[in-house]
Amino acid sequence: MTTQPPAPTCFWHPDRPTYLRCSRCDRYICPDCMRSAAVGQHCPACVREAAQTVRAPRLRPAAPVVTYTFIAISVVMFVVQLAAQDVERLLVLNSLAVADGQWYRLLTSTFLHFGPVHLLFNMWALYVVGPPLESALGRLRFTALYLAGALGGSVLVYLLAPLNAATAGASGAVFGLFAATLVIGRRLNLDVRWVLALIVINLVITFSVPGISWQGHIGDW
Repeated sequence: MTTQPPAPTCFWHPDRPTYLRCSRCDRYICPDCMRSAAVGQHCPACVREAAQTVRAPRLRPAAPVVTYTFIAISVVMFVVQLAAQDVERLLVLNSLAVADGQWYRLLTSTFLHFGPVHLLFNMWALYVVGPPLESALGRLRFTALYLAGALGGSVLVYLLAPLNAATAGASGAVFGLFAATLVIGRRLNLDVRWVLALIVINLVITFSVPGISWQGHIGDW
C-alpha cells in the first residue's frame, strides 16, 4: 500500500494546492498570484524585481543644445561683423584666399551673414528643422551633419564660383539638414511634404534672386 504525497501549495497561500510554478524562481503559485509574462508566468516577487530594473522612460526630449549653439554663434558673429569690418574680410569664403592656404574659410564663412535678412532667414530655417533632427540623430551626429553640409557647400563654391566672389552664410548647412530630414522622414513613413515645400521655395529663391550662391546651397546634396 502506497501513500500519495500531498499536493504542493502556493508559496504565498499555503492553504491552496497548486502545480503552477513561476517561470523565473520556480516557486509554486496559485492562479491568484500568477502574473502572465511574455514567456510563461511570474510570481508577484519576480514581477516587482523586474519592475525595479526597468529604466523609467524619458518624458521630454533633450534640449536641442547644438541647434541653439549654432544659432547663438551666428548671431554673435553678426554683431562682431558690425563692430569690426575686418572680421568679415578675413573670414568670408574667397576662392583665391582658400587656394592660398586659408582653408579655415570653408567653415568660418558658415557663421557669417551679409545683412540681418540673410541671418534671419537662415536662423529661422535652422530653428525649424534643427531641434527634431538633433533629437533623432543625437548631438554628435547632428553636429557632424551640420558641419558636413556647410563644408560641402563651401567646397562647391570654391570649385565653381567666380574667383573674386565673397560668400558667407549657413545656407549650405541648412540645406544639408533639409536633405537629412527628408530622408529620415521618408524612411519612417512620415509626412514630409512640408520639407519638400521648404526645399522648393528655397531653390526658387536661390535661382531667381541675384547675388545668391547656388553652389553654396546645393553643394551639400
